[in-house]
Parts: sequence; structure tokens; C-alpha cells
Amino acid sequence: MLDDYAAALRSAPLSDQTRRTYASKVRQYLAWLAGAALDQDPLTSADGRDWAVRDYRTHLQTVLKRSPATVNNALAAVDDFYIRRQLGPASAARVEISAAAPRALDHRAQLRYLRAVQAWPSPRDQALALVPFYTGARISEIVALDIDDVARSARKGVLRILGKGERVRQVPIHPQLHAALNDWLAERADWPGATDTTALFLNQRGQRFSVRGAHAIVTGIAAAAGLDDDTTVHILRHTFATTLVRGGTDLVIVAELLGHARLETTRIYTRPSAEDRTRALDLLPVDK
Repeated sequence: MLDDYAAALRSAPLSDQTRRTYASKVRQYLAWLAGAALDQDPLTSADGRDWAVRDYRTHLQTVLKRSPATVNNALAAVDDFYIRRQLGPASAARVEISAAAPRALDHRAQLRYLRAVQAWPSPRDQALALVPFYTGARISEIVALDIDDVARSARKGVLRILGKGERVRQVPIHPQLHAALNDWLAERADWPGATDTTALFLNQRGQRFSVRGAHAIVTGIAAAAGLDDDTTVHILRHTFATTLVRGGTDLVIVAELLGHARLETTRIYTRPSAEDRTRALDLLPVDK
């Protein structure tokens, strides 16, 4: 069943990252089904499907302690699996997500990250690691960049990013990123296989960089900076958006820079963070 589902995903109009994520989530669900106590067959019965998915949701929450967002992503993948099996999505409510803003690096953590990037020995890795920080690009968007997507003059430039739904956006290139891209493009000219591909970022074999490879670079630099293990490209995207919103940038502009189709998606960055709540309590007096 997993092989059939993976084959269906390959012909679906989805990004490579979404295909990998859905296949992984469905594989985990099917593995759980193999050892679960089931009342009806969840692969042929609508009731069995609903009961199994609800139990799986509980398993993710209470046994594996997954976050609400992770649980909901798993349920979305399982729904896609059932839809492609002609059973339709399960009747299982999504987990309510807290109204807190997405996690982002604070100012001190941002400086530590930038200093770790500066100390990193590879111009390619430096440029790649700065793209999400200074443009808010998703990891799939970063590895999909071509050389022609970088338009540069002596001091300025624009990065053309192809996002979800085939939407194209133009993001101004920050001076720090501009310098890093210049250094990498100068080195790329002599990179093995550089003339055989239009990809901006290349691996050691001269091929387009993979999502896994890009993820490893960012997490490696974050580790060198002494940041949390879960400091990923997505956290850097959140940091980009949060910094702009908290700095007073109009939400419409932030939405355009992030490639959001709906302004409501961008509005989550106006929500209070955990740090905001903590600082609010610090205002209360203490009688010692």
C-alpha cells in the first residue's frame, strides 16, 4: 500500500518536499496500524478509518508527545492517503493550535547565528545559510534557485523566488547576503560540473543541492552557534517575518516577501510570543 501511495504521489502536482513528507507520515501511520488494536478494518471501512485515525491522533499526542502542528500535519497526510484510496478523508478533528506566535530567534540568538555563519569556512554554505535569514525563503525554494534568479548590480540586487502555487516573488537582496552571494558565485565558476547545471547551490558532485543537504548545513551552523537542535530553515523564516512585523513593517509587504496568498497567514506573526507573556508577568510587583 505504501508503494502504491508513493507512486500516486509521484504523479501528483506537489512539491518534492511535500511528497517526501506525506510518504513519511503515511509510512508511520501504517506502521502504527500494524500493531494497533482495531475494531474494524481501517483500510476498507469508513467507520474503521475514522476510529483508527482518531486513535492515532491520541497516540501522537499522549504517547509520542507531538506538538499540535505536527499532529495536524500527520492527519493531513493520512487524509491524502485515504482520498487516494477512494475512501475520502477521515472524520477526525484537528488539534487546536495555541494562538502564540511562531517560534523565532531572539536578537541575541540572531547575532550568534550570523557570527557562526561568518566563521564558517565555505562561501557556498555561508550564502545558503543567509538566504532564509535575509529573505524568508523556504528550504524547498532555496534549493530550487537558479543562477538566473539572482539579479545583481554593484551594491543591490533582487532574488526571484518561485514559491507555493507557482507564485513568483521578488525579494530585495540584503547587503550582507549580497556579499555572500558574490563570494559563492565567484567560487562556483570553478566548481566541478558548474557549467552543466543552472542550479545556484551545488553539492560536491556538481549537482543541485538537496533539501537534506541544505538542512544539514543550516543545522550544523546553528549547532556551532550554540543554538537549539531544532533551529532549522523554517525557524529562520519565522525569524525573518517576526523581525519585520515587530519592526513595524506593513503586513501586506511582509506577506508579499514571504509568498503568502492570504494576509491571515501573515497575521500570526502579530500574536504574542512566550517571551512576551513572560515579560508581561515581570511587571507584577513582589513584596520581599
